[in-house]
Amino acid sequence: MADYTYLVNDLITATENTGTEFLAYVPNMINRAEERLVKDLDDYGLVTYTSVAVSINNNIVTLPIGTRIVKNFLVEASGSKINMLLRTDEFINDYWPVSASVGQPKYYAKRNATTILVAPTPSSTLDGKVVVVSRPTTLTSATNTNYFTDFCYDLLFYASMIEAALFQKDFQLAGLYEQKYGSLLTLQQNQARRSRRDDMQTPGSSAGGDTTLIPGSN
Repeated sequence: MADYTYLVNDLITATENTGTEFLAYVPNMINRAEERLVKDLDDYGLVTYTSVAVSINNNIVTLPIGTRIVKNFLVEASGSKINMLLRTDEFINDYWPVSASVGQPKYYAKRNATTILVAPTPSSTLDGKVVVVSRPTTLTSATNTNYFTDFCYDLLFYASMIEAALFQKDFQLAGLYEQKYGSLLTLQQNQARRSRRDDMQTPGSSAGGDTTLIPGSN
């Protein structure tokens, strides 16, 4: 199975470059490739479920470190799971203008990159669970595998080869690798869409939403 060491050797073999400067820069190439994949992919492999604290008298909830996108947020009250409804921060402030007032949380909104607002402000401490898109653990010699090496190594390889070609100032080759990367990205994204597709329905959002539309219904 492919891993970080395999990828490094693959890059060295493909570029036929064993220079000291190139080898020293390989981790940067891979890091940039991983970052690009996080932005390009819309894949359940980037989704994590994390418990968060929803504290009494506090309408601000801290998101897990590394959160890029919040997909869903729920709280547990009296043994039942309650899906919070996404709204804007303007809605939250209008709906619950006095944050010191308390009640059963019903809505949430992104506050900034690391926190969300809830309304009403919790009247008791609740267990929360947030579903987020985040970057997998970065590949290093100590962390030899992650989602990218396990499930989309070809995409990771060509994203890294683009960075390698740019490092070597071979812009024509970088363009060729860019085309190959784009073709593989389309296939990977199609696989992700298939994982969200219900029988007899087509995806309703090319941006990655879990909703679907019934053909001919509108």
